[in-house]
Amino acid sequence: MAERYKRWLAKYGKSYRSAGERQRRFQIFKDNVEFIDSFNAKGHKTYKLGINKFADQTIAEFQATHKGYKRLGSKRLEKTSFKYENVTVVPPSMDWRKKGAVTPVKDQGNCSVAAIEGIIKITTGKLISLSEQELLDCDTKGTCKKAPHEAKIKRYEVVPANNETKLLMAVANQPVSVCVDSRSQDFTYYENGIFMGDCGTEVDHGVTIVGYGTTSEGIKYWLVKNSWGDDWGENGYMRIKRDVAAKEGLCAIATDSSYPIA
Repeated sequence: MAERYKRWLAKYGKSYRSAGERQRRFQIFKDNVEFIDSFNAKGHKTYKLGINKFADQTIAEFQATHKGYKRLGSKRLEKTSFKYENVTVVPPSMDWRKKGAVTPVKDQGNCSVAAIEGIIKITTGKLISLSEQELLDCDTKGTCKKAPHEAKIKRYEVVPANNETKLLMAVANQPVSVCVDSRSQDFTYYENGIFMGDCGTEVDHGVTIVGYGTTSEGIKYWLVKNSWGDDWGENGYMRIKRDVAAKEGLCAIATDSSYPIA
């Protein structure tokens, strides 16, 4: 374990202020790696976990730095129209990356503007990487520097909640912003495969669905773009099981989703 820690430190360029801190982080690393090893040793899973750059953080530390979504009240503050209500046919699979509507994965911790980037590409033909920080600074209660507008959206629409079929209609036409419950260690250390881990319904993290598909074994999945860097998951992405028994979807992915109108 000490040798694995040494290699991990070198891989991610980690250093600590003191020998005591290094030892404390080693114990956290050891606990996390033992969890990952135990999970993978069980086998017969549709996904695997990996030792990533978060392996020296406690669950509480990771929650504080890489989460942050809070639902405003128990329900959406408003209802909107749903422009894809009458969609009857959708392609069997979709990957907006292949259509040039997805920018490279960023390492922004807990924010993403991928849905806006996607619709701007679809409507204008231009793929522009937008600033998450500027979006936060320029919200209705914030302040921001006046700068030329790189992109404009007219409004947003909400996907009817707890309905993966409606969510599919929207994703077939553009990337969609969703919220998930990402509190499990499985989610933090996801490395590859179709994620089918245990999840709750307390959404705490915003991501973007940029496609969907079905594996050769017949497992349906959502293709999710995360914002924890391209060395997390499948080059920054997660495939999460689609069409589950629970109406809210796995990890509550269908409870709170929306898309911009350009």
